[in-house]
Amino acid sequence: MLNSKKKSKKINKIHLTNSDEVSAYTEMLKIRRFEEKAGQLYGMGKIGGFCHLYIGQEAVVVGLQMSIEKGDQLITTYRDHGHMIACGMDPKGVMAELFGKSDGYSKGKGGSMHMFSKEMNFYGGHGIVGASVPLGTGLAFANKYRKNDRVALTYFGDGAANQGQVYESFNMAKLWNLPCIYIIENNRYAMGTSIQRSSAQSDLSQRGISFGIEGEQVDGMDISAVVEAGKRIVDRTRNGGGPYILEMLTYRYRGHSMSDPAQYRTRDEVNEVRDHSDPIESVKNRILKKKILSEVALKDIDSVIKKQILDAAVFAENSPLPEEVELWNDVYVK
Repeated sequence: MLNSKKKSKKINKIHLTNSDEVSAYTEMLKIRRFEEKAGQLYGMGKIGGFCHLYIGQEAVVVGLQMSIEKGDQLITTYRDHGHMIACGMDPKGVMAELFGKSDGYSKGKGGSMHMFSKEMNFYGGHGIVGASVPLGTGLAFANKYRKNDRVALTYFGDGAANQGQVYESFNMAKLWNLPCIYIIENNRYAMGTSIQRSSAQSDLSQRGISFGIEGEQVDGMDISAVVEAGKRIVDRTRNGGGPYILEMLTYRYRGHSMSDPAQYRTRDEVNEVRDHSDPIESVKNRILKKKILSEVALKDIDSVIKKQILDAAVFAENSPLPEEVELWNDVYVK
């Protein structure tokens, strides 16, 4: 359990199938290896601008992607690389975008925070704090208008939870009973201030009460808990239950961004979470305990993923820079 004063809602955890355990492990490890490589390349000067890593939070997006159906949508904030990979976007295209190259998902013009893939139903990372919330609400409105039975997963962080546009969106979502699930990735520190110091009501799952929107806290470091809550609430929302808030209690191991030394917390605190609540190690231990795969087989998976990420880095490095004419493309909708 994540070491925090806040407790996740007590639920009956589901037991993932052997196949689900391996799939979850593989997807979370792919995100982590990608982010580790991105951090290394940023330090080498290969990646510029802002870069917000998702290391430690992998169970949230992987678990929720395991809970939805094809055609459901996802929109998030600037800490978005993990969401892209979980959606099935090619690490080569994601890495090329980090490099600002033409083979990137936004043709080198979006960088770390502003990638997009309509084909994968990923409606972008967004650099403005809280911007994903009204946009995700808009996706849900379009779904209801079209009667297409789709659900919009709208991610934002604990820092964004205090933004005014969030509450305007909650009001409209409840007023029109929209199929929108608001996922608050509470990693405790927003940009660098503890939630206990920045939020008068630190149980963010209850932020929708005045609008009649229900919510709950979930242990975002435990993929079984994420999948249980995800499947239950996705089914509820798809069947006319309206908006809902899932506050995922999670933790980022790195600073807010690559320029953040994270001096507002102790090394012991980070190590405590790594040692006792790491989402990938938890699944790995279950796989070994249940004898689903051997230690050798797990190392083979890691080797394959490392090569895939290395290939993505080489691809990005060799990808050409965008032509100057790209400045004028994709500015207006045709």
